[in-house]
Amino acid sequence: MKFISTRGQTEPHTFSQAVAVGLAPDGGLFLPERLPDITPRLKSWQNLSYAQLCTEFMGIFATDIPEEVMGPLVQRSYAHFTHPSIAPLQKLDDHTYVLELFHGPTLAFKDFALQLLGNLYEAQCKRSGQSINVLGATSGDTGAAAIHGLLGKPSTAVFILYPEGRVSPLQERQMTCTGAGNVHAIAIDGSFDDAQRIIKNIFGDHEFSRQHHLSAVNSINLARVLAQCVYYLYAWLQLPEAKRSQVEFVVPTGNFGNIFAGWLLGEMGVPILGFKVATNRNDILHRLLTTGEYRMGAVQPSLAPSMDIQVASNFERFLYYELNCDAEKVREVMAQLKTTGTYRFENFDKSTFSSSCATDAEITAIIHRVHQHYNYVVDPHTACAFKELNPDRVSVVLATAHPAKFPDAIHAAIGHSPLHPLLEMLKSRPVVKHRLPADELAVKLFIKQRAV
Repeated sequence: MKFISTRGQTEPHTFSQAVAVGLAPDGGLFLPERLPDITPRLKSWQNLSYAQLCTEFMGIFATDIPEEVMGPLVQRSYAHFTHPSIAPLQKLDDHTYVLELFHGPTLAFKDFALQLLGNLYEAQCKRSGQSINVLGATSGDTGAAAIHGLLGKPSTAVFILYPEGRVSPLQERQMTCTGAGNVHAIAIDGSFDDAQRIIKNIFGDHEFSRQHHLSAVNSINLARVLAQCVYYLYAWLQLPEAKRSQVEFVVPTGNFGNIFAGWLLGEMGVPILGFKVATNRNDILHRLLTTGEYRMGAVQPSLAPSMDIQVASNFERFLYYELNCDAEKVREVMAQLKTTGTYRFENFDKSTFSSSCATDAEITAIIHRVHQHYNYVVDPHTACAFKELNPDRVSVVLATAHPAKFPDAIHAAIGHSPLHPLLEMLKSRPVVKHRLPADELAVKLFIKQRAV
């Protein structure tokens, strides 16, 4: 299978080529040239383990990687998850389930894609004999997961930009206390959107990108989206058959990547009733789904910092399908967004999506309510998803991070904080980070001096 750019001005790439470059040369995002119908395979996938299901699913797309290579690679990717089910589906009541996505090395859903992506990079370096420098921006969890997917891997270096003072202290420690020589945590004086803008501009400098063998680790990377499709599929297959046609996935999301992966799976034939976007006070996606207008605003720090975003980079992939795969129209809309920060859809299809947003005060109250009602503790991002569940549907809430990563917010809500040994170990380790201005040239110089 080949992969094409949303902007239509890049030659089709193989899976490995698309993963290696991350962002398409024309500035667009890669998508499969066609979406397969996977419904004939669902019955045979019913009783597979998570790693087996991932191998089968990724094999549809990674046609240039032999199964005897992909299988062991996937097994290694999930070998260090602490729950035997990898992504356990916890039943809270007859209509409410929680898909726990926090049992990986950094206790966040990003581990599902980034453990796999790290191993794909390692295999690529061995195959090609070339080094690779991985570049990404994070509002919290992506950076830690990317770093831990590449820790100590030969012929690789990872450069992660994050907004100084706008990630939780434990999220920062996961990025800055690794002790690994190939890890570079860069704290910029700005917002996540500033970090993301710098990353996109650097990849837009094709000569610099080629010279330093750069690859994108953000959710703009195709492999991340496809890997995230798997846990939706795994959850759907775990549900009782009678409930599968009634399910609505409720997804905390700021960058649209997590929920886009589920929507894409639905486009491949899995009968999912709907998706609910759950945001914090940075409610650009909620406003889009209620008004049909995509309008960027100023980022407001919140108790759910991983969703403190006003530029949802993965939205371009959904836009491509919403505009009937018209790449020229995508280019026009993206140019308008870059110039004006706003775009109004004439006939935006809201039938598949609903949405809600939660203030900080509501997040605290929801954490308390869920704990009281279910004796279950959710982190601030997952709390946003519990604001308004539809009583007429079976809700599967995606728990995107372990609550121990946000001790202050949890303590304020329920009077105590859960602990996790992986996080406790970090508290005694030295912090190593690099403070830079939110400036593309400064970041380029830093990369040039340390690239492998």
